[in-house]
Amino acid sequence: MVQSTRGMPSEAYLSTRYSVLRKPLGMPPGSERLADDDQAWHAWVEREDEIVAVGRAHVISEHSDGSGLDHKGPGAASIPAFGPLARNEAERPAFQIRQMGTLPSHQRNGFAALVLRELERCMVEECGAKTGFLQAREHALPFYLAQGWEVIDEPYVIGVIGPHRSMMKRF
Repeated sequence: MVQSTRGMPSEAYLSTRYSVLRKPLGMPPGSERLADDDQAWHAWVEREDEIVAVGRAHVISEHSDGSGLDHKGPGAASIPAFGPLARNEAERPAFQIRQMGTLPSHQRNGFAALVLRELERCMVEECGAKTGFLQAREHALPFYLAQGWEVIDEPYVIGVIGPHRSMMKRF
């Protein structure tokens, strides 16, 4: 049911990512694309020839604190550092989950949990990761908490996307 691959995702995958995460915010097409998509792991659920849930993960560089830009296009908002990485308190290799989303018509069917578990599996088994990080929109906190992730900071805002909290999980 869930599929994953490393490397550039399909246009259908990117279209779902845009439809769920960027279009509702009035962001332009292309804002769903990240500069390192071709190096990341991508997972998705497809139902009746439609990709209904997506997510991606990448290993955080040994010298990075996880800070960066929200997307590769113009006007990208800054993403803050993950405190435990900035303070050298997290076991590495570390990875980051990004761009998780499920089409509204398919939410609350467990698809996001499947995508998240597959990304965690890829990062731990394929990349040897010990710690995961993510920046969750505030409305998604209950989902991630139920999946074993913990909040590690105070609320902050990422551009037009809105309020977020950084989260961490040890593996």
